[in-house]
Amino acid sequence: MTETIAGITIPDTALVREATDLVREAATPVLFHHSRRVFLFGSLKGRHRGLHADPELLYVGAMFHDLGLTERYRRTDQRFEVDGADLARDFLLAHGRSEAEARAVWLGIALHTTPGIVEHLEPEVALVTAGVETDVLGFDLDEINPGDIGAVTAAHERPNFKQNILQAFREGMKDRPDTTFGTMNDDVLAHFVPGFTRRDFVEIILGSPWPE
Repeated sequence: MTETIAGITIPDTALVREATDLVREAATPVLFHHSRRVFLFGSLKGRHRGLHADPELLYVGAMFHDLGLTERYRRTDQRFEVDGADLARDFLLAHGRSEAEARAVWLGIALHTTPGIVEHLEPEVALVTAGVETDVLGFDLDEINPGDIGAVTAAHERPNFKQNILQAFREGMKDRPDTTFGTMNDDVLAHFVPGFTRRDFVEIILGSPWPE
């Protein structure tokens, strides 16, 4: 059955239904509802900005973007964003989408915590970050009609979301602190994990083995 929230239709396809089931089974309610809001807010931002994404690809990008924070899918040897990106790429290829399409979704997920780049790439890339920035950071809320914001948060409530998403970040990254270097993710570990020390880019350069 077709579902429409704030004027945004959730694609009623086998691929989307399977993606929804996969994320619902693996993620906490906090991450599941956050990921659905990312799709909806990203779609609404796209409408405002005149960006037209393939809705299936944007849905998978939004729904898989935090799978690397889940107990089932998180690894300890790479950034959590890459965990989800790899899963999304494999999922799309297994469902007959092209290498280029899977690559766009991979980039959308892998870069969703790296500001200043995605807005120059395909809508399927840019709008994942736009949705994340809306839901997590509250960026550019004025681009979305207040009634639409209310419809999204009524369908996918966000009780105590600020604290809950920070806890999810902490749990998903505390066992791989080195992967947060060069990203905003080290802010989370510096705030919540006793003994965590940020690596300093300048000190790395000055302390490199080059003799000069």
